[in-house]
Amino acid sequence: MLTQTINTQAINTQVRGKIGSALPASDQFVAIADHVGLIATELSYRKEEEIYGEDEPAEYVYQVVSGAVRTYKLLSDGRRQIGAFHLPGDVFGLESGASHRLTAEAIIETNVRVVNRASLEKVAGIDVHVARKLWAMTSGQLRHAEDHMLLLGRKTAMERVATFLLEMDRRLAVAGMMALPMCRRDIGDYLGLTLETVSRALSQLHSQGILGFSGARQIELRNRQRLRNIDAL
Repeated sequence: MLTQTINTQAINTQVRGKIGSALPASDQFVAIADHVGLIATELSYRKEEEIYGEDEPAEYVYQVVSGAVRTYKLLSDGRRQIGAFHLPGDVFGLESGASHRLTAEAIIETNVRVVNRASLEKVAGIDVHVARKLWAMTSGQLRHAEDHMLLLGRKTAMERVATFLLEMDRRLAVAGMMALPMCRRDIGDYLGLTLETVSRALSQLHSQGILGFSGARQIELRNRQRLRNIDAL
């Protein structure tokens, strides 16, 4: 749980208490903070370290600088449902209520920047520019939640894996290769599938020449159109 106090001052990055260089103006999240003169504090988390827990007060809004974050809910029987993977540039922790609905954890070593939520909401109440940008981020997360609900409720195992690969290809691929920060168990908990089912689907796609492996988490999509055809079934 984050306990560090964030003051409303000029926009700079604080890393372990030191003031760093100004953040890129092209970044939407930073642009909001810059517009209203809030400070964005940068924090580091180790692999598997909790950023915030379910039902904890939602006091801050977060953005991934590097690494990756998963948000999830533990069911009463111990099963885990991952709601989203947050990658560099993604904003998370925006809540409609006073507390977090999910737990957020760093998947790998991760840096995030945070802004005080109450300060953002106060400014949004009087600044249309800030309100519109916050609404755009919130509506984007709502669209993702709706798409995820459809994926879990209506798609077959193979269609779910295809959808996931196309999503990660869009968000992660560099020079045709994507390096997944999450393991196959994470993928299964995101897609509502067992580890064995995910592995079997990936192996089948590999045998059909649709994707190739270069290491445990390095995946090359060799035939995106065939993958899109599977996703569209």
